[in-house]
Amino acid sequence: MNEGKRVVHLTTVHHPHDPRIYHKECKSLKKAGFDVYLIAKETEAGVDKESGIKHIPIKDYTSRWDRMTKGACILYKQAKKLRADVYHFHDPELLPVAWLLKNNRNHVIYDIHEDYITSMQQKEYLPKPVRKLVARAYKKMEQFFTKKMELILAEKYYKDIYPDGDCVLNYPMVNTAFLEHQREGQMEDKLIYTGNVTDVRGAFLHAKLPLIDEQITMHYIGKCSTAFADEIYRIAGDQSDRIHIKGVDQYIPKEEIEQAYLEHNWLAGVAIFPETEHYMKKELTKFFEYMNAGIPIICSNFPVWKDFIDQYQCGITVDPHNDQEIKDALDYVRNHPKAAKKMGENGKKAVQEKLNWGAEETKLINIYQHLLNK
Repeated sequence: MNEGKRVVHLTTVHHPHDPRIYHKECKSLKKAGFDVYLIAKETEAGVDKESGIKHIPIKDYTSRWDRMTKGACILYKQAKKLRADVYHFHDPELLPVAWLLKNNRNHVIYDIHEDYITSMQQKEYLPKPVRKLVARAYKKMEQFFTKKMELILAEKYYKDIYPDGDCVLNYPMVNTAFLEHQREGQMEDKLIYTGNVTDVRGAFLHAKLPLIDEQITMHYIGKCSTAFADEIYRIAGDQSDRIHIKGVDQYIPKEEIEQAYLEHNWLAGVAIFPETEHYMKKELTKFFEYMNAGIPIICSNFPVWKDFIDQYQCGITVDPHNDQEIKDALDYVRNHPKAAKKMGENGKKAVQEKLNWGAEETKLINIYQHLLNK
């Protein structure tokens, strides 16, 4: 039914191995019989040719402005040549490109990964007085360009902003290595954080953990700028030798992150974020990844996060600015290994039975088939 239907995924921002774009959506569509192309920045490795997904590389510009102008123009020319049945794009800066690609013979899908309207008000590279103005201007621009597009939402609460969008949530694929892996023996005094390392994602709060607990070693696994790494080490001070960062100025592939979950008997996966409107409403992707790996979670006690942790009994929530609360949580998982193991098992069970990509894959394919049957 889907044979010969051409699908082109477009991104100038994300890595070609991005878990949502490549490993989940592109591979699921390929498996369903679509002819799948991915236009994304060039890398040394490219994409796995055996997957059958055709990667068209474009230059990776270091300048944001060059990426949004030169990169977008190159991407548009490449995409137009392919005459796709469906164009599926992932970056707000590609809204004008996607608008130009839309015609009466195709469909265009805007995959909304983030609440950009809220996050723009937290962009550190924008002066504070202009952030709200930029967010309002973006909202107007987005409404104009997306009038004839379909919207896919990666997060449940985005429905409040985009009521006409369809949720295809960013749940993990169940990893068979995690199914077989059992957390046995003494837990190590090691904490893991995975994903991009930034201030709003708790980088500097996590840097304090070796100061709060003298037994803890903090491991960051994800892309981190040199400047952020230097600041993390500075905050840790004389405990900086208990900070480990894998990913300074480099992208860490999904496979390496998943392997890291298996390398130690982690005490917990952490997501101790400062209060921001953007993250307080989200169910973090890293929650599902920690759960998938059977690792208890220690995270900020935002109401949405606390409700999630309480529902699945998979971790502990803390006041991100209360060192004693954080220390008590670390002591609890350390001194109650059976309870900590149960938290990990609860999380793993929830992912295996409910919070996984399987159901979301079906939703994605159904959306495509509905569009193409119109």
